[in-house]
Amino acid sequence: TLISVIIIMLSIIMGFFIGRQHRSTEPDETVSPVNSEASISIDKVHQVVTRDGKKEWSLDANSAQYVIPKKIAIFNDLSAIYFLKGGEKVYLKADKGILHTESNDIEITGNVVVKNNNYQLKTEVLHYDHERKKIYSETPVRIFDGISSLVAESMTLDLNTNNLVFDGK
Repeated sequence: TLISVIIIMLSIIMGFFIGRQHRSTEPDETVSPVNSEASISIDKVHQVVTRDGKKEWSLDANSAQYVIPKKIAIFNDLSAIYFLKGGEKVYLKADKGILHTESNDIEITGNVVVKNNNYQLKTEVLHYDHERKKIYSETPVRIFDGISSLVAESMTLDLNTNNLVFDGK
Protein backbone atom coordinates (compact mmCIF):
# COMPACT_ATOMS: atom_id res chain seq x y z
CA THR A 1 0.00 0.00 0.00
CA LEU A 2 2.79 2.39 0.90
CA ILE A 3 4.59 1.70 -2.40
CA SER A 4 1.33 2.35 -4.32
CA VAL A 5 0.83 5.70 -2.54
CA ILE A 6 4.44 6.72 -3.29
CA ILE A 7 4.06 5.74 -6.97
CA ILE A 8 0.78 7.69 -7.23
CA MET A 9 2.36 10.75 -5.55
CA LEU A 10 5.41 10.60 -7.83
CA SER A 11 3.11 10.26 -10.87
CA ILE A 12 1.09 13.31 -9.79
CA ILE A 13 4.25 15.36 -9.15
CA MET A 14 5.83 14.33 -12.46
CA GLY A 15 2.57 15.05 -14.30
CA PHE A 16 2.45 18.50 -12.70
CA PHE A 17 6.02 19.37 -13.73
CA ILE A 18 5.66 17.96 -17.25
CA GLY A 19 2.38 19.86 -17.75
CA ARG A 20 3.91 23.06 -16.38
CA GLN A 21 6.97 22.71 -18.60
CA HIS A 22 4.75 22.21 -21.65
CA ARG A 23 2.71 25.33 -20.86
CA SER A 24 5.79 27.53 -20.39
CA THR A 25 7.00 26.88 -23.96
CA GLU A 26 3.72 28.15 -25.44
CA PRO A 27 3.46 31.92 -25.95
CA ASP A 28 1.24 33.75 -23.52
CA GLU A 29 -1.55 35.41 -25.49
CA THR A 30 -2.31 37.96 -22.77
CA VAL A 31 1.05 39.72 -23.18
CA SER A 32 0.96 42.46 -25.83
CA PRO A 33 3.80 42.59 -28.35
CA VAL A 34 6.57 45.05 -27.52
CA ASN A 35 8.70 47.03 -29.94
CA SER A 36 11.81 44.84 -30.26
CA GLU A 37 14.02 47.93 -30.59
CA ALA A 38 12.68 49.54 -27.43
CA SER A 39 14.94 49.75 -24.41
CA ILE A 40 11.97 50.66 -22.20
CA SER A 41 8.25 50.16 -22.90
CA ILE A 42 5.32 51.27 -20.76
CA ASP A 43 1.55 51.39 -21.09
CA LYS A 44 -0.77 54.27 -20.16
CA VAL A 45 1.44 57.34 -19.95
CA HIS A 46 0.32 60.55 -18.23
CA GLN A 47 2.67 63.51 -17.77
CA VAL A 48 2.04 67.08 -16.66
CA VAL A 49 4.69 69.79 -17.04
CA THR A 50 4.54 72.87 -14.82
CA ARG A 51 6.67 75.98 -14.61
CA ASP A 52 6.47 78.45 -11.73
CA GLY A 53 3.46 76.56 -10.38
CA LYS A 54 1.44 76.82 -13.62
CA LYS A 55 0.63 73.99 -15.99
CA GLU A 56 2.33 74.35 -19.37
CA TRP A 57 1.10 71.13 -20.95
CA SER A 58 -0.09 67.61 -20.23
CA LEU A 59 0.33 64.43 -22.27
CA ASP A 60 -1.55 61.15 -22.31
CA ALA A 61 -0.64 58.13 -24.46
CA ASN A 62 -1.75 54.51 -24.58
CA SER A 63 1.87 53.37 -24.71
CA ALA A 64 5.41 54.68 -24.98
CA GLN A 65 8.76 53.21 -25.92
CA TYR A 66 12.19 54.69 -25.41
CA VAL A 67 14.85 53.54 -27.87
CA ILE A 68 18.20 54.42 -26.29
CA PRO A 69 20.45 53.83 -29.35
CA LYS A 70 18.29 56.12 -31.52
CA LYS A 71 17.63 58.56 -28.66
CA ILE A 72 13.90 58.72 -29.39
CA ALA A 73 10.72 58.31 -27.41
CA ILE A 74 7.72 56.97 -29.33
CA PHE A 75 4.20 57.68 -28.04
CA ASN A 76 1.20 55.80 -29.44
CA ASP A 77 -2.39 57.06 -29.53
CA LEU A 78 -1.51 60.34 -27.89
CA SER A 79 -3.38 63.41 -26.77
CA ALA A 80 -1.96 66.60 -25.30
CA ILE A 81 -3.29 69.82 -23.85
CA TYR A 82 -1.28 73.05 -24.01
CA PHE A 83 -2.21 75.71 -21.46
CA LEU A 84 -1.69 79.18 -22.94
CA LYS A 85 -1.56 82.57 -21.22
CA GLY A 86 -5.03 83.93 -20.61
CA GLY A 87 -6.44 80.49 -19.82
CA GLU A 88 -6.87 79.30 -23.42
CA LYS A 89 -6.18 75.63 -24.14
CA VAL A 90 -4.93 73.98 -27.33
CA TYR A 91 -5.71 70.28 -27.80
CA LEU A 92 -3.66 67.84 -29.89
CA LYS A 93 -4.59 64.27 -30.88
CA ALA A 94 -2.65 61.89 -33.12
CA ASP A 95 -1.89 58.24 -33.74
CA LYS A 96 1.84 58.57 -33.03
CA GLY A 97 4.43 61.01 -31.76
CA ILE A 98 8.22 60.77 -31.86
CA LEU A 99 10.37 62.92 -29.57
CA HIS A 100 14.05 63.18 -30.50
CA THR A 101 15.48 63.48 -27.00
CA GLU A 102 18.79 65.16 -27.93
CA SER A 103 17.32 67.93 -30.09
CA ASN A 104 13.78 68.08 -28.57
CA ASP A 105 12.40 67.98 -32.12
CA ILE A 106 9.00 66.30 -32.42
CA GLU A 107 7.19 64.53 -35.25
CA ILE A 108 3.45 63.89 -34.87
CA THR A 109 1.84 61.51 -37.41
CA GLY A 110 -1.45 59.91 -38.29
CA ASN A 111 -4.82 61.67 -38.06
CA VAL A 112 -3.31 64.79 -36.49
CA VAL A 113 -5.92 67.17 -35.07
CA VAL A 114 -5.04 70.43 -33.31
CA LYS A 115 -7.87 72.59 -32.01
CA ASN A 116 -8.75 75.45 -29.73
CA ASN A 117 -12.06 77.21 -29.03
CA ASN A 118 -12.18 78.79 -32.50
CA TYR A 119 -10.27 76.67 -35.00
CA GLN A 120 -9.42 73.10 -35.88
CA LEU A 121 -6.40 72.00 -37.94
CA LYS A 122 -6.14 68.57 -39.56
CA THR A 123 -3.12 67.03 -41.28
CA GLU A 124 -1.24 63.74 -41.46
CA VAL A 125 2.21 64.90 -40.29
CA LEU A 126 3.18 67.83 -38.07
CA HIS A 127 6.75 68.71 -37.07
CA TYR A 128 8.23 70.85 -34.31
CA ASP A 129 11.77 72.16 -34.85
CA HIS A 130 12.97 73.09 -31.37
CA GLU A 131 16.11 75.02 -32.38
CA ARG A 132 14.28 77.22 -34.92
CA LYS A 133 11.07 77.33 -32.79
CA LYS A 134 8.91 76.39 -35.78
CA ILE A 135 5.89 74.14 -36.23
CA TYR A 136 5.42 72.98 -39.81
CA SER A 137 3.67 70.47 -42.04
CA GLU A 138 4.80 69.41 -45.48
CA THR A 139 1.56 67.46 -46.01
CA PRO A 140 -1.81 69.04 -46.85
CA VAL A 141 -3.43 70.94 -43.99
CA ARG A 142 -7.02 72.01 -43.47
CA ILE A 143 -8.06 74.69 -40.99
CA PHE A 144 -11.71 75.39 -40.34
CA ASP A 145 -13.85 77.29 -37.89
CA GLY A 146 -17.23 75.69 -38.55
CA ILE A 147 -18.18 78.24 -41.21
CA SER A 148 -15.17 78.51 -43.52
CA SER A 149 -12.09 76.44 -44.24
CA LEU A 150 -8.61 76.97 -45.60
CA VAL A 151 -6.71 74.21 -47.38
CA ALA A 152 -2.99 74.33 -48.26
CA GLU A 153 -0.27 71.93 -49.31
CA SER A 154 2.03 73.01 -46.48
CA MET A 155 2.17 75.29 -43.46
CA THR A 156 4.81 76.91 -41.25
CA LEU A 157 4.25 78.66 -37.92
CA ASP A 158 7.20 80.66 -36.60
CA LEU A 159 6.80 80.77 -32.82
CA ASN A 160 9.37 83.58 -32.51
CA THR A 161 7.40 85.99 -34.69
CA ASN A 162 3.93 84.37 -34.40
CA ASN A 163 3.87 84.38 -38.22
CA LEU A 164 1.79 81.68 -39.96
CA VAL A 165 2.41 80.92 -43.66
CA PHE A 166 0.40 78.61 -45.92
CA ASP A 167 1.78 77.47 -49.29
CA GLY A 168 0.35 75.71 -52.31
CA LYS A 169 -3.10 75.72 -53.85
